[in-house]
Amino acid sequence: MSDRRVVLITGVTRGLGRAMAHRFAEFGHTVVGCGRTQSAARELGDQLGPAHRINTLDVAHEGEVANWASQVLERFGPPDLLLNNAAVINCNAPLWAVPAAEFSAVVEVNIIGVANVIRHFVPAMIERGTGVIVNFSSGWGRYTAAEVAPYCATKFAIEGMTQALAQEIPSSLAAIPLNPGIINTEMLQSCFGSSADTFPTAREWAESAVPFLLRLGPDENGQSLTVTG
Repeated sequence: MSDRRVVLITGVTRGLGRAMAHRFAEFGHTVVGCGRTQSAARELGDQLGPAHRINTLDVAHEGEVANWASQVLERFGPPDLLLNNAAVINCNAPLWAVPAAEFSAVVEVNIIGVANVIRHFVPAMIERGTGVIVNFSSGWGRYTAAEVAPYCATKFAIEGMTQALAQEIPSSLAAIPLNPGIINTEMLQSCFGSSADTFPTAREWAESAVPFLLRLGPDENGQSLTVTG
């Protein structure tokens, strides 16, 4: 893959985000990312090297996103591929037993965080006239399961929000809600327990997911997609 792209990944310090960062870098692309844990961000930045940029921030805080976006756009310009991957899930519980603060935290990261990143990066992509925005959804954004109602609610919201965004952007861009599939991450382990071990690791998933993501373009605008090899 010869064309070097700027790939922006939220939630880059663990799970799918971290696996994607390494794979994009291996392909020669520039990775710009953020995560909430400073030590993990520093470690990943050291692993990737100075051509890339990994910062510590919470996408749910608009001021932090605005400051980060200003710095990133000044150094790298608009991202070619924007991956809104950051997400959290509630502890397994029936809806009425999920504390209000926990429900709010899921909404703030999974919906408001995505909107914050879009607000501060997509106008620059529109001005340039190119770019692909991928908002990570879930199988639980298309069907439901017991004891993860807050997470389901946010991922259903991502599907609708992204399809609406697809109607708002120029035809030279794309906005895509993406179900990554079922991958053995900390999030899946919190829901599935030891049975999560039967699914592919994040690193294994990234082997096929990164080439899939790099193939996306305006023809896929507004389509609800699932990662395929």
